[in-house]
Amino acid sequence: MARLSYVRTDALQDQSLADLVERIRQQRSGSVNELYRMLLNSPSIADGWLRLGTAVRFEAQLDGRSRELAICRVGQLNGAQYEWDHHVPLARREGITDGQVAALGGWRSSDQFDARERAVLDYADAMTRDVAVPDDVFETLRTYLGEREILELTATIGFYNMVSRVLVALRIADETD
Repeated sequence: MARLSYVRTDALQDQSLADLVERIRQQRSGSVNELYRMLLNSPSIADGWLRLGTAVRFEAQLDGRSRELAICRVGQLNGAQYEWDHHVPLARREGITDGQVAALGGWRSSDQFDARERAVLDYADAMTRDVAVPDDVFETLRTYLGEREILELTATIGFYNMVSRVLVALRIADETD
């Protein structure tokens, strides 16, 4: 059970909050999920979160396959089941196979990932587990991604580490669970 209450988005009295909820709906497939309903306890945080999340997910040039692979790995490392459940289907739409999803926890010993994917996963692991990224991990990543892509991957991993930590700390879950 969630540690804080979810904001009800039906019949909002505050017009600025109603406008924010409408922007969330427009930018998130017409719905306001549990994460955003929790974030709405602080409208300014929800608004900033929406802007950054939209930039990371929909406005970056980083390929969707790398983005979703990194997001799933972050969710997995941080034990954020909600993040995992919501991003595995997106990863599959980006071409991540069922075999790769199944092998993600043991990716280092798996033959399911090519060298570029392994570089992305190594970077996600280093940022998530240790924060400081070893030079060799960064240099390997640089052989596959340009500067803009590296910055966008870094922001994606950082943002989804924040997402997963909020999800886990506040015990946010699908309400059907």
